[in-house]
Amino acid sequence: MTHESDDVLSRRKFLIASGAAGIVGLAGCTENNSGSSEGGNSGGSDGGSEGGDSETLSGPVDIAGSSTVFPLATAMAERFRGENPDVNINIQSTGSGGGFANYFCTGDTDFNNASRPIDSEEEDQCASNDVTPVELKVATDALTVIVNNDNDFLGEGLTVEQLQTIFSAEAQPETWSDVNSDWPEEPIEIFGPTDASGTYDYFIEAIIGEEGPGHRQDYSATEQDRTIIQGVEGSEFAIGYMGFAYYTENTDSVQAVAIENDAGEFVEPSLDTALSGEYNPLSRPLFTYPATESLAEPQVAEFARYWMENSTSKEIVADEVGYVPLGEDEQQEMLDRLNSAIEEAN
Repeated sequence: MTHESDDVLSRRKFLIASGAAGIVGLAGCTENNSGSSEGGNSGGSDGGSEGGDSETLSGPVDIAGSSTVFPLATAMAERFRGENPDVNINIQSTGSGGGFANYFCTGDTDFNNASRPIDSEEEDQCASNDVTPVELKVATDALTVIVNNDNDFLGEGLTVEQLQTIFSAEAQPETWSDVNSDWPEEPIEIFGPTDASGTYDYFIEAIIGEEGPGHRQDYSATEQDRTIIQGVEGSEFAIGYMGFAYYTENTDSVQAVAIENDAGEFVEPSLDTALSGEYNPLSRPLFTYPATESLAEPQVAEFARYWMENSTSKEIVADEVGYVPLGEDEQQEMLDRLNSAIEEAN
């Protein structure tokens, strides 16, 4: 287990806090961050985006979805707004599934952020409302299991089998000693995301198995990652899980657990181990889904381009938010996919 102490930009604290609050409106942001990122710029002569003019872009961009992707979307939106002050970007943290079902697939938002791919039922719902999602990978995350700072009995970490035992609906152990007889005979207090969260879905896929018994329901479920942190921090025998970015902002409050990978090695979550693939099975891709129909709006198309142009930025994606940026080949693939959808929309 580890307390990671990466040197990150202080503004990430604002992004994480905003994600816990659930919604942010960037209509009033006037700070100009032009040129501060390592990727491309948006619109007009500065960005080289096709058909864009940063001086004339205006109108709303509405985004819902994943709490995990929320801080990354907010970081990109702040910079874009610095260059395009007449664009109003509204971002809600609703969970991946909640965003698809209640906002995006009903045609009420332009983007849905997601910490797992859209599923077939969501695609059908979108199609029934003439919404055509475009899947864009934006980063890689290391889903992180956390325990209380006073937990000193897990040793080198947890195996996937032990995680299955703790979190699946089949065993539902009541005490730590029910999982391992060498561990304390103390109640396991569990905190985690709701079933509207892509993080919840991914945990089931990676740890419990999609054909398995499902996730136990006798736990403290919340869509607010701050509540998970507070719950684990306040209980010596608690455990929970969340996206890596939220953990890195709270390394003094909780500790991350090393997980046994497919090579039998206990690996701690980090940007490096997620990028290398060592941190498996809990490293995962993160997405945003613009609607093709919304890309007919210039401000929506230009924000989507801006995000993809900056998806390789170490400064924004890694240092400020805490995820692994895209490689150049992945970025080009996403830009090609996006530009094709923009052409289709127009």
